[in-house]
Amino acid sequence: MTHTLVHLVRHGEVHNPEKILYGCIPGYHLSARGHAQAATTARAFTTHDVIHLAASPLQRAQETAQPFTEITGLPITTDEDLIEAGNQLEGLKIKGINSALWNPTYWPLLKDPTEPSWGEPYSDILERMWRAILNARDAAEGHEAILISHQLPIVCVQRFAQGLPLSHNPASRQCNLASVTSLGFEDNILTDIYYTEPAQEL
Repeated sequence: MTHTLVHLVRHGEVHNPEKILYGCIPGYHLSARGHAQAATTARAFTTHDVIHLAASPLQRAQETAQPFTEITGLPITTDEDLIEAGNQLEGLKIKGINSALWNPTYWPLLKDPTEPSWGEPYSDILERMWRAILNARDAAEGHEAILISHQLPIVCVQRFAQGLPLSHNPASRQCNLASVTSLGFEDNILTDIYYTEPAQEL
């Protein structure tokens, strides 16, 4: 049997002084801490057998991928399937006393958290993420691949792999900044999933 590993890496911390939900809005880049997180997680792969590297097209993911190119010597393949989840609340503050969610105008978007009604369906996120994973598995057959993505898309994969419903409480997510969710395949069969945080001290 052929053993292949596909690692899903969440991007590092983003410079977001406005504290908004930036989602897929272009121009949001890593903070200094985010760059350090990305570099630390990349160094954790120094001795790994990585032969494929892909990233979401968003700036924060591309910047997170940069130190991985230095460690692996690989070019970055941009994969639209790895992009952040679509969200109709983009550009708004959604936490704290100044949250836009206190405004009844936005309440209809919150009617069904199981879909969710405010954004891209969980099932659609999983479908495109799984397509990216299978493409990476095939490209790195017998070796390892790294995919740089975003929290919710990675969480959807985690929950699918663990046999959990895609609908969930965001507070229950285990997908911190610059964390790694690794999927192990024997031939075409997913056999393992594990989670690490190489940059947790930063």
